[in-house]
Amino acid sequence: MADPPAAPESSDASGPDVAEGGATRPAGPSGTTIVVGLVVTFVLVLAGGLLLRANDDGRTSTAEDFSGNLLPEPRPRPEFELVDTSGAPFNFAEETAGELTILFFGYANCPDVCPITLATLDEALGLVRGVDAKVVFVSVDPERDTPEQIRAYLDRFDTRFIGLTGTPEQLKAAQAAAGVTPAYNDGPNDRGGYDVGHSSQVIVFTPDNLGRLVYGFGVRQDEWAADLERVRDNRDWWRQ
Repeated sequence: MADPPAAPESSDASGPDVAEGGATRPAGPSGTTIVVGLVVTFVLVLAGGLLLRANDDGRTSTAEDFSGNLLPEPRPRPEFELVDTSGAPFNFAEETAGELTILFFGYANCPDVCPITLATLDEALGLVRGVDAKVVFVSVDPERDTPEQIRAYLDRFDTRFIGLTGTPEQLKAAQAAAGVTPAYNDGPNDRGGYDVGHSSQVIVFTPDNLGRLVYGFGVRQDEWAADLERVRDNRDWWRQ
């Protein structure tokens, strides 16, 4: 009787497996593939950790990190001169150079936007350690807002807030330099006076003398505080 045919030698481990019926099964991952995959995963995890660490200190913050609008092209700190609440000349670019500065245009008889914005800024600054910001409030109602009235108004929020005013021509030039919509008389109101239509924008200038962030009305104090911490931690913005 003839010897039975010898069993075929096993195929190379790297070749395809053959299933019942002759169908070819794809080969499983080799040891080399697994090792390479683990190395790639480790590199991605490490890179993610470094990015998270960078975001923690604000150095790589993106527009999505802020509640305000991070300007793609920062604005130079504007040049304009008004008078402060003591009646002394105040050159904005010179007096605030190299300092974190928050600029806002409004008026003392404003029924909503101005008091809410100023109160929010005061509360937010109180929540953040290591941030010494100059808040500059420019009145756009020179007919009613005397330096004394502006001072009394700002003291309701924070005695450190700086108040400025000037002639209508000077205020118009200041608003143009800051890049905000000029204010206008919005007509009589039900309180026996008149309202002033004005920009609700709040502009943040970092110590490198660039306007980097713009805020609209309605940003909460916790959002302001979080953004101010990011500004504080971004060391690149503190280089002059």
